Amino acid sequence: MEKSAFKINGFVILILVLALIGAAVYCFIATPALTAWGVTACVIAVILCCGLVVVFPNKVAVLTFFGKYTGTVKDTGIWFVIPFYIAKKVSVKVVNFNSERLKVNDVEGNPVEIAAVVVYRVVDAAKAIFDVDDYLEFVEIQSETALRHVAAKYPYDNFNEKDGISLRSSGEIIAKELQTELEERLLVAGVEIIEARLTHLAYATEIASAMLQRQQAAAILAARQIIVDGAVGMARMAIERLEQDASIDLDEERKVAMINNLMVTIVSDRSAQPVINTGSLY
Repeated sequence: MEKSAFKINGFVILILVLALIGAAVYCFIATPALTAWGVTACVIAVILCCGLVVVFPNKVAVLTFFGKYTGTVKDTGIWFVIPFYIAKKVSVKVVNFNSERLKVNDVEGNPVEIAAVVVYRVVDAAKAIFDVDDYLEFVEIQSETALRHVAAKYPYDNFNEKDGISLRSSGEIIAKELQTELEERLLVAGVEIIEARLTHLAYATEIASAMLQRQQAAAILAARQIIVDGAVGMARMAIERLEQDASIDLDEERKVAMINNLMVTIVSDRSAQPVINTGSLY
């Protein structure tokens, strides 16, 4: 678990180091009798310099002492810690990771090309350093693994179910599930997932043409269903209006004929050709 390291303002130590160096120079120059004091001052100054750590913005320093984790310096600036600590710098900037285009099979077995962008940052530098070998590589591998797992749970598109979850039509749901799974996977590395979204989604090349035809057929069928529903309603309304407003009493045979004519006119994808009955010449 990450903890704060003991530290002192580094500028105070710098002033002390400069004072020790000045005192050492004076001892070397003034009299040979003070040479030992000058050497001691130099040694103390070197030891103090070994304890200085500079932390840049959006970086933290993880300190270890003979293999033991002692704490993390998160504040920006120059700090003095116990000398001979080993400081490992870790960036806590927000990072974008764009995955490669992966070819996976959706829940129906169709090959799909998919890619995602993952926005993350390190929130626990101690875990990022000690709990995984290389947290950058760990994030990449786990992101691609999570993306494959989520993509394999859903179909690319729902042709039969209007309210079903699919990769194409349920982008927000898929992104939320991908982010949740990544948070669970990357918790061990001290990484926080800010956002995860799909950047590419398409059928694999070998089935793209066939699936495009299937989508076109589904769209035509849906449009025909809407047209038929509208035509039935218009035919019913026309008969009711004729019977109410014109006081025309149509028998069942004429109703069927009228409905047939209206349905053919409305549903047909070509213009209707009117036929005028002029009666017999003889």
